Amino acid sequence: MTPQVDPALSAIFLGFILGLQHATDPDHLVAVATIVTRERRFTDGALVGVLWGAGHMTTLTIVGAIIVGLKLTITPAVGSGLELAVAGMLILLGVLRLRDAARGFATVPTAHLVADHEHGGQGVVHSHPHVHGAEHAHEHPHVHPSRWLASLGWRSGWPAGRALLVGAVHGLAGSAAVSLLVLATLRSTASAVAYLLIFGVGTIIGMTLLTAVMAYPVALALRFRRARQALAVCAGIGSIVFGLAYGYHVL
Repeated sequence: MTPQVDPALSAIFLGFILGLQHATDPDHLVAVATIVTRERRFTDGALVGVLWGAGHMTTLTIVGAIIVGLKLTITPAVGSGLELAVAGMLILLGVLRLRDAARGFATVPTAHLVADHEHGGQGVVHSHPHVHGAEHAHEHPHVHPSRWLASLGWRSGWPAGRALLVGAVHGLAGSAAVSLLVLATLRSTASAVAYLLIFGVGTIIGMTLLTAVMAYPVALALRFRRARQALAVCAGIGSIVFGLAYGYHVL
């Protein structure tokens, strides 16, 4: 006699596979690529995928669970509005990358941010000498953030917060469609929440792998000034064009 497989377990397993696939959606890839092209370190680039996935899973699980639990119906107008928010976000990301290119990537030197001494684990306003050449040294007041904050991307303009926010918007936009799929297969709210969580985990893993693949050649290319400028311009224009096309398609 063939053993019977619990439909709920099958649906949850399918959620993991679909989560992996969900990470490859074009609008997701364009968004994270626009952020990853800022990162000069491979680990920071790979971390973008983790944080994007965490933001995506948070809103998807919370909003999706509410939709499934209360058996709400999302109108096409609301769904389209959320998709337009994604289009607007992609355009904004592109504008920000072009702004980076226009500024010539003027960034604060790492030595000004992460100190080679400790301040009890806290960022402290103080001053001490900084050397900018063989004979030029000066002092000015500044803040050294904690090393933990620096590891989350302080050095490059808070891409961590940007990745989380972008992922959260994507999760919100996709919550209606995913929740309808769950509602069609799972009647238990607990099973539906489990599905959404597993779906989110699959998306995190998939996006982390994808950003890691992107981050390695990007980290090598960003060692060269012209490559940094080219990546910023291409990523910016690409994100704007894709955002406009995405929005037009929604309309």
